[in-house]
Amino acid sequence: MKFIPHKYQSMAIEKIYNTPRCGLFLDMGLGKTVITLTAIEDLIYNQFEISKVLVIAPLRVAEDTWSRECEKWDHLKDLSVVKILGSPRKRRLALAQEADVYIINRENVVWLTNELSSVGDGWFFDMVVIDELSSFKSPKAQRFRALRKYITRSKRVVGLTGTPAPNGLIDLWSQMYLIDSGESLGKTVSGYRERYFTPNQRNQTTIFNYKLKENSEKAIMDKISDICVSMKAEDWLDMPERIDSIISVKMTPEQQLAYEKFEHDSYIEFAEGEVNATTAATLTNKLLQYSNGAMYMENGSYVVANNQKLDALSELLDTANGKPILCFYSFRHDLERIKERFKFAKKLESSADIESWNNGEIPLLLAHPAGAGHGLNLQAGGNIIVWYGLTWSLELYQQANARLYRQGQQNAVIIHHLITEGTCDERVLNSLQGKANVQEDLLKSLKAKYEK
Repeated sequence: MKFIPHKYQSMAIEKIYNTPRCGLFLDMGLGKTVITLTAIEDLIYNQFEISKVLVIAPLRVAEDTWSRECEKWDHLKDLSVVKILGSPRKRRLALAQEADVYIINRENVVWLTNELSSVGDGWFFDMVVIDELSSFKSPKAQRFRALRKYITRSKRVVGLTGTPAPNGLIDLWSQMYLIDSGESLGKTVSGYRERYFTPNQRNQTTIFNYKLKENSEKAIMDKISDICVSMKAEDWLDMPERIDSIISVKMTPEQQLAYEKFEHDSYIEFAEGEVNATTAATLTNKLLQYSNGAMYMENGSYVVANNQKLDALSELLDTANGKPILCFYSFRHDLERIKERFKFAKKLESSADIESWNNGEIPLLLAHPAGAGHGLNLQAGGNIIVWYGLTWSLELYQQANARLYRQGQQNAVIIHHLITEGTCDERVLNSLQGKANVQEDLLKSLKAKYEK
């Protein structure tokens, strides 16, 4: 297929040419992969500036998306691609091959740096592309610490993401450090926090989160504006119509009373300890499990509380009139119960599943938002999404919806949310739609409910 770039794509390609270390904060559906590969192809074969490129991506994107884009476009077919995936032996064999582009999943970044350091100065990549840069938002993560030691040896770096600050601008420092080694936002995360933020929630020894100082947002944006470009899909694309639907699921009075007791007891349990981001997420997950109709026990088994969401999904399948449905689940017991109820359901696991879905061969495709949240092009296979269980991550929620709601979708996208009335489902949905901090919002609502 011949690639004729849109205006915004040409602008992004020029940004890569003119800014050796840059961030492309491009919304979902704008074509980050083909933009970057086009620049790579030109830098290798026409400008002779680089020869070896490392692409770091989420696992499923590393397995499928980058190589598929090379096969799709005529001008990229000369690019040789090697995937550093699988067992350590397979990774070593791949690393030893001659290629233009080497693709590795982000979980193996630490392994890669250790592997190359064991053979002396083995870092041979003169360009690094970090697909979904926001996955390096934690300066404490091993993958960040490992990569920061070596990425300065590459003369070109491109950071790609549609959501650079899913939890606020506090997340930007480590991402920008990988791009420019601290030139824009400072050499240390502590200095970044001191300049632009003040402590928000804290106890005597621990700060749980931060809030921006006055005028800090503009100051941060000014600091990174020369090396980053941000584009929103609605500003550049003719997006399909999006229809959000709320499907109310009602428990019986007895089931509702049991949920209310469980919610109360769970909140009191957490409130007695130190409530922070980790415990808030754990509490949210416990309540969302119950809202979905089942609960894990300490031994790893689960008990079923109700089947109302399964019934609601069955009704949606009936009214879809044979149209395929992409269903996002939250917990393993969701997956198991859905597959037990609907024998034709298929879990998204491989590139073959993506191809089958896009060919219209899977009536009910089951995916976890963390596994299908980035980079997968599924819009050819259907236009109906069902959220069987909600995620508390705004980033995953937006990215998952963008698997169908994106450029190239030929039909209006219908996004159904199965919401169990009177449960945590309602609060999480409101928070997601309001773009608030979901865990913090949940805790506030529970505090108001149970501490009167």
